[in-house]
Amino acid sequence: MTIRLTLKPVNTNVVAVHQADGLHVGNLKRIGSLWKFKAVGYASDGAVEPGCGPLTLQHNALFDEPEEASVNQRLAPHL
Repeated sequence: MTIRLTLKPVNTNVVAVHQADGLHVGNLKRIGSLWKFKAVGYASDGAVEPGCGPLTLQHNALFDEPEEASVNQRLAPHL
């Protein structure tokens, strides 16, 4: 499998999700014992647009853990 998304820890409860070219497309946020994907996009002025971007339809997808292979398996096909 080609890695199209990379994970970058922000803190103990947030992991940023980036495309291979570095574009930030969302975050995994720990909510209880699960991790929830929160899509983000950017307006033309650079403002963050929560729930938008190339992975809008995957907003709120649940993960057991922030693991790159599983994130790629579930999210990368939607890019």
